[in-house]
Amino acid sequence: MIEILNPTLLARARGTGALVADILQTLKSRSTIGTNLLDIDRWAKAMIVEAGATSCYVDYEPSFGRGPFGHYICTAVNDAVLHGRPYDYTLADGDLLTLDLAVSQGGVAADAAISFLVGDAKPPESVAMISATERALAAGIAAAGPGARIGDISHAIGTVLSEAGYPINIEFGGHGIGSTMHQDPHISNTGRPGRGYKLRPGLLLALEPWVMADTAQLVTDADGWTLRSATGCRTAHSEHTIAITNDGAEILTLPKQAQP
Repeated sequence: MIEILNPTLLARARGTGALVADILQTLKSRSTIGTNLLDIDRWAKAMIVEAGATSCYVDYEPSFGRGPFGHYICTAVNDAVLHGRPYDYTLADGDLLTLDLAVSQGGVAADAAISFLVGDAKPPESVAMISATERALAAGIAAAGPGARIGDISHAIGTVLSEAGYPINIEFGGHGIGSTMHQDPHISNTGRPGRGYKLRPGLLLALEPWVMADTAQLVTDADGWTLRSATGCRTAHSEHTIAITNDGAEILTLPKQAQP
C-alpha cells in the first residue's frame, strides 16, 4: 500500500517525527561506557509511554523475524547492522552503536536511526563509515521531491556509498511509512534514476542507507532477529523519515540542534 497523507495527518507526522528525534538524541547522550543495551530499551519504553505514543516494534512480527520483536528499540553493536534485538551487553569504549526507533502517535508513524561511537575511542574506519551513510542519506533526501522517482533516490544513495568503497546489500532498504511503519514503496540503497514510483506531495518515506565495511552478505543471529555482517566486520546505518512537499523533501526526524 502507498499512502498519501492529508494536511491534518502530515501535521501529526511532524509531531511523531520530532518525538522520535528527541528520544534518539536523549538515548545517545545516555549511551556511555558501561551502559547496558537492556537499559537503553527500558529508557526508550519509558519515554514512549510518557509521550502517549505506541511502539512500532514491541509486537512487530514480520516474516523475516522469529516471533514478536518484544523490545522498544533496535540496538545494533559493531557487526550488527539491522533489527538489533537488545540483550544483556555492556557498552565498551569504541563500540559502534546504532539506535533505530519507530513509534506511532496520533495515528502516524515515524522511523529514524543513528550510528555513533561510544566513549573516547574513534577508529578512523568507523568514523568514515558512519559519515558515508550520513552523506548518502543527505544525497537521497536531496534527490526527493515532487516529480522525482524512487530510482532517483536509490541512485543518489548508491552513488555515495559506492564511491566510498562499500558493498551494497539490496535485501533491505528504505520504505514508505504512514499509518503503519512499513509500507510500499521499497527504496533500495542503489538503483537507476528515472525508474519506479513517481513521488507526490503527502508521501512519507523512511530513507535508510546502511553498509558493512567489507561485505554485502548478512547472517541472522541466534535470536532470530539481529542481522550481522557475514565477515564480522563493522557496520553503520543512518535513517530519516521525510515528507514529500510541493517544495521538496521535509525531514521530520531532524534533531532540534540540527534544525535551521
